[in-house]
Amino acid sequence: MKIPNAVSRIVARGAIALTAALTASCLSCAVPAYAQDPQASPPAAQCSALTSLASPNLVITTAQAVAAGPSPPPPMMMMPGMKLPDLPAHCLVRGVLNPRKGADGRQYGIGFELRMPQKWNERFLFQGGGGLDGFVLPAVGATAAGEHPALTRGFAVISSDGGHEGMDLSFAGDEKAKSDYAYAQLGAIADLGKTIVAQYYGKKAKYSYFVGCSNGGREAMVAADRFPGAFDGVVAGDPGFNLSAAAINEVWSLKQLEAIAPKDAQGQPILSQALSDDDLGLVAHAVLAACDGLDGLADGMINNRSACRFDPKVLTCKKGQSSGCLAPHKITALKAVFNGPRDSSGHALYASLPYDAGIGTPGWRMWKLGNSPTANPNAIDATMGLNALRFYFLTPPQPGVTAQTFDFDHAVAQTRQTADINDVTGALSAYAARGGKLIVYQGMSDPVFSANAIIDWYRHIDAKDPAAQNWARLFLVPGMNHCGGGPACDQFDALSAVQSWTEESTAPDRIVAHGQAFSGVERPLCPFPKFASYSGGNVGDARSFVCKAVGAR
Repeated sequence: MKIPNAVSRIVARGAIALTAALTASCLSCAVPAYAQDPQASPPAAQCSALTSLASPNLVITTAQAVAAGPSPPPPMMMMPGMKLPDLPAHCLVRGVLNPRKGADGRQYGIGFELRMPQKWNERFLFQGGGGLDGFVLPAVGATAAGEHPALTRGFAVISSDGGHEGMDLSFAGDEKAKSDYAYAQLGAIADLGKTIVAQYYGKKAKYSYFVGCSNGGREAMVAADRFPGAFDGVVAGDPGFNLSAAAINEVWSLKQLEAIAPKDAQGQPILSQALSDDDLGLVAHAVLAACDGLDGLADGMINNRSACRFDPKVLTCKKGQSSGCLAPHKITALKAVFNGPRDSSGHALYASLPYDAGIGTPGWRMWKLGNSPTANPNAIDATMGLNALRFYFLTPPQPGVTAQTFDFDHAVAQTRQTADINDVTGALSAYAARGGKLIVYQGMSDPVFSANAIIDWYRHIDAKDPAAQNWARLFLVPGMNHCGGGPACDQFDALSAVQSWTEESTAPDRIVAHGQAFSGVERPLCPFPKFASYSGGNVGDARSFVCKAVGAR
């Protein structure tokens, strides 16, 4: 297929949007045989022809046909323990948008990967990143898609590195790279992907979607907020939508746990030993004992969250008791962590965290405590979290600040400049007005992005818009850690749910989930504020549960 010169000129100008001229050009193209017949020969020539898109503002490093075969391994941070099926034959395009040299002499640009299946369903999907980005995830669309990633369903899928390479924070010193990570690359890569897709298949995608978890969940909500016309349906998993406040919370938690951690010979805290696995397991069992049966069935999952009342002080060691309890200083630290950060006047700087069964799992420990036997911590809060606050969120940066020296009284003011470009501050009213659909899901045992924070956000938009349930729904996942793992039914297909809602106006009244933690068990995830209530029958069958309104008998 000959690529029109208009595409190269559009990219060179930096206006990647699909203009009227490009649309007319695409519509005049014949639909390739491989887009009509899945048995047609792999489109090697058509795929390699995409190299002609290259321009000073667009580097194409790869444009090749890929035969059907094994999927790249999924990132553990997004899909713990998940195995992906073989991928269909597809065209793989990799490159860099807007390459440049920064003021620091470092090379920047937005790295991307686009996979376009031989049998296309005329849908486009942007797959969000994770963490600090800095790497390109395999563009297969596995997040929140259950066992059938988007690429295997016929979606064309694109992913990006957020505008920089490497997971260190040095990119934050470059204002363009910082704004790309915060929001700008989302619109640019979406436009680029749609442009290439239209050229390759000879027609535009009928529907566009965005799916991501963690920072990818933040990106999903930012995309709906800042680029409301770019996507028809969005799935945001465990989203760090108010990432600047969550960063403050990470350092707050670190401060509380360092304060009770045993010290090494040099007087430095050994963070991993602040709370033992037995301590965390004790809390998990206690909260289950208090709240598990409130949904009608004691099954290891707390569904009726609003009725749950738990205070870890019930575990305080009594006089002479040395096991099966927690020392008072551990209770104090634990309550401070779960109550969330406060300034010296007691004003909350972030939401509280709900007590849930997932506190006793490796996924929770990984974020808050780590497992380093020395005073060099490997907990994510103490490494990526602390450094993100130092170099990215604070203005100006404070390279030497520690959890113990950080000034929580001025935290909001010092992070506001970054929050203005990085966080979701609006109610997504423009996205709702144009008919966009949003599904948010959140692990109740997420140790870094509090379920209570996204609940507060959802209540806010629900209060502003009585019809919010018509375009946005929140699904809470009991026991789930960050984006997966924990004692949870953490595998479910939110992509099909948002697709049915977007294309068929079928709103998701429940999403059926399962997981490795509960073999042979299915549970419905219910749209907040409803919860899954046992109504009788086979306890492993999702049909034995109804989505019940809070307070209903």
